[in-house]
Amino acid sequence: MRKLLFVLTTLCSLSSFSQSKDFKISGTILAEEDNSPLEAATVYLEKVKDSSLVTYTISDKNGSFQLEDQTSEGSLNLLVSYVGYQSIKQNIQLDKKVIDLGDIKLKVSSNALEEVLIKTSAPVTIKKDTLEFNVKSFKTKKDATVEDLLKQLPGVEIDEEGKIKVNGKEVNQILVNGKPFFGNDPSITTKNLTKEIIEKIQVVDTKTKSEAFTGEEGSNENKTINLTIKEENNKGVFGRVAAGAGTDKRYEFAGMFNRFDNDQRFSVLLGGNNINSPGFSFGEIEKMFGGNGSRSWNSNGSFSINGRQFGGGQGITTSRLAGANFADNYGETLEASVDYFYSGSKSENETSSQRETILSDSRFFSNSNSRSENNTDSHTANAEFEIEIDTTFMINVRPRFSFSNSNTDYVSYDETLDQELNLTNQSNLSSFVESKANTFANEISATKKFGNKGAFLRLNIDNSFNRNLSDDFINSITEVYGDTPQTIIRDQFTDGDNKSSNIATDLEYRLPIKAKEFFLRFGYEFEYNKDKNRQSTFDFNNTTNNYDAFNQALSTDFEYTDLRNTPGLELSYRKEKWSARIGADYVLRTLKNQDGLRPQFNVERDFKALELNSSFRYSFSKKSSAFIGYNLRNRPPSLRQLQAFEDVSNPLNTVVGNPNLEPTNQHSIYANFNSYNWQEKSGFFMYSSISVDRNAVVSRTTIDPETLTRTTTYDNVNGNKSGYFGFSFRKRVKLDSLQSIRLRVGSWGNFSENVNYNNNVQYSSKVLGVTPELGVDYVYNNIFEIKPRYRVSFTNNKFDIDAFEDRNFTSHNLAINTAFFLPKGLEYRNDINYNYNPNVADGFQKDAWFWNASISYSVLKDQGLLTLKVYDLLNQNTNARRTATLDYIQDTQSTVLKQYFMLNFSWKFNSLGAKGESGDGGMYFLD
Repeated sequence: MRKLLFVLTTLCSLSSFSQSKDFKISGTILAEEDNSPLEAATVYLEKVKDSSLVTYTISDKNGSFQLEDQTSEGSLNLLVSYVGYQSIKQNIQLDKKVIDLGDIKLKVSSNALEEVLIKTSAPVTIKKDTLEFNVKSFKTKKDATVEDLLKQLPGVEIDEEGKIKVNGKEVNQILVNGKPFFGNDPSITTKNLTKEIIEKIQVVDTKTKSEAFTGEEGSNENKTINLTIKEENNKGVFGRVAAGAGTDKRYEFAGMFNRFDNDQRFSVLLGGNNINSPGFSFGEIEKMFGGNGSRSWNSNGSFSINGRQFGGGQGITTSRLAGANFADNYGETLEASVDYFYSGSKSENETSSQRETILSDSRFFSNSNSRSENNTDSHTANAEFEIEIDTTFMINVRPRFSFSNSNTDYVSYDETLDQELNLTNQSNLSSFVESKANTFANEISATKKFGNKGAFLRLNIDNSFNRNLSDDFINSITEVYGDTPQTIIRDQFTDGDNKSSNIATDLEYRLPIKAKEFFLRFGYEFEYNKDKNRQSTFDFNNTTNNYDAFNQALSTDFEYTDLRNTPGLELSYRKEKWSARIGADYVLRTLKNQDGLRPQFNVERDFKALELNSSFRYSFSKKSSAFIGYNLRNRPPSLRQLQAFEDVSNPLNTVVGNPNLEPTNQHSIYANFNSYNWQEKSGFFMYSSISVDRNAVVSRTTIDPETLTRTTTYDNVNGNKSGYFGFSFRKRVKLDSLQSIRLRVGSWGNFSENVNYNNNVQYSSKVLGVTPELGVDYVYNNIFEIKPRYRVSFTNNKFDIDAFEDRNFTSHNLAINTAFFLPKGLEYRNDINYNYNPNVADGFQKDAWFWNASISYSVLKDQGLLTLKVYDLLNQNTNARRTATLDYIQDTQSTVLKQYFMLNFSWKFNSLGAKGESGDGGMYFLD
């Protein structure tokens, strides 16, 4: 019966396709008052019978538009909208294939109601600094989440890790009705709120509350997405619960409850699993498995298997999570939100590695085996209070609290062999560490506006207090061979007490030279950081049978202070199409360390430096812009790097600071260009960055040729450079009314040129890595989709030292994701990932397949979902990997999650609006 339904569905679709006819409609949008072209007007076609969207476009800088598509309808309604103007609607008879409507003139809107209607009906609305999508215009599967919806929006991309980009710019904040939702984790919002409750999606440049209040430009490099809940859905409860059980004792569970009452919002979530999933979701394969499998080779030639969702390639983790969020408005002046999280985890891992280290005149080998078990419990609470005293004065307060407990049991064995494979040293170690950490931090911002020309005074105060207590029991035996062999035995207890207190104040005043365009900003920043680091180590006393013999050589008692005063000036100019700024800060900084155990190593250094920042942004049109920025930053060496005492906590590697280090001056340039062509449904983004360091601080290690023990210090070098670059091109093509494809072409890379030391021999290295990628997404209406993606990585390492051979690495990755949407709510998905790396050593597999699959079935009138999924269908998971760096090659293998099958059931409830009903129906992708 199901096969018959599937055949009938396909035949109906093909019949509909056979009756479709092509059309091309063009015209020009003008302002009636002066016949000027209106760029970024939304032009769209709807079906007459049900007002469902057929296609849409955005007018170009000349006001021209063109709509091309196929339909079986005899006529369609054409609608044109533009913010601030009256929308128009007219019926178009499709009696010709090519229709030229000529000039279409819009009148200036006479009331606010018309503008509201425009915003809610048009699929896309472009304003000066906001891109707004009407959710109803973008069809998805019936049970779609916000993440599913975002994937359908033009210019929006979501990668395998859930990172969201809009026209190439990363989204670092997601709000619900303008307020945070469960802190700063966007995935909780995108993966668990459903599309059916959302009315529109707004995309803006990321701004702080104070920047939004004063009307300043936000971050050019980050975007914020604001989800607006439908008005009728702003009152009621909704949520979801899920649980799954599988083979090999695998399990997962999750639950989420939300209560919305206009401005008041309350949410609770609960979850746990032992399948290495650090996030919070309800067991769907595309959310649990990350979409594109989990194996990859790094661009430097390292081979890594198992992705972030499953423990980062090392160990098996059992996790648990609980949280609550509350937000409300109090009167006209106060908005408040509070959230709390509890998270716990237990991780187990075993690792073995073999390393070949290359010296300027020889090489040696290291073998290591370790086992660890870690248990962690943490509690975090965040709050935000926005107090708007009046239209000119706002105060924002953000307190944060956290507390955590953890313990780690660790055992390891290490050995080092010389070039002839003679054992030179070995070490056995076992340790048990318990720690407690407490943190309180608070941010206060007060902003006062003066007049209407753009003047304001702002005061920011940030402070934090941290304390970490630890008990560390360690037992080790280290044997060093050679002409003067020695055995180092340690049976010790270390009592750690680390405290830090930080305060930063920032006072700035913006003076308008030309109202709302040209500004001079005066600023002064004061920072004071104080760290107390006490590690008291006691040897085991056989006489008293206790840890009471103080070991000064392995103990520390530091008090670090970092004092910074920074006055600065900045000029900024902002026009409609471009903006520019240039600023300078003069940094006066004092670093001071007092050593309670070794006062002869006390350090106090003063640093003075000029820092610069500048940027220029130009908008070619409402669909394309460019940005370039230059910064000069001064980074002093850390106090640990400056302190000259010998750190002998590792018997095989003694670390000694260098009190003569100079600060590093870093010059950096960043540029990008992005464009989205609404007529062609294509987007292009390009970026590049380069940094040049003067007096870069690098490690300088000397290795004893007999024992192969190491002594490390630090030095300044010149000539270090690094950078990255990339581009991406995306285009959607609607083949007909049923089929569409999306082409994705791009490449990214990085380069560096570094001066290093190898056993006291200075040398330079150059590294260039490039990774081109090609992807094609094919979607056949509500039946089938396939998304193949191929990438290849090339890495070239060059050295100016004879001891190092130039190295080239190549690796290949192919991912194929498929989905079948069958009648009766049946859905079948596969995520297949294949990797090939010819560079790995003999004995390590050069290629690997990783296949995850699931089949789900909707029950209980689509409120329930039954899912059977399998992780690592071919049972090939292993995370043996090879890593190649400047001076060593290492092969590593550790514990991984193995194949399992799991049956999962989830149930959703919803009393929002009309019992939570949405009229979306099946699966339809709009291009």
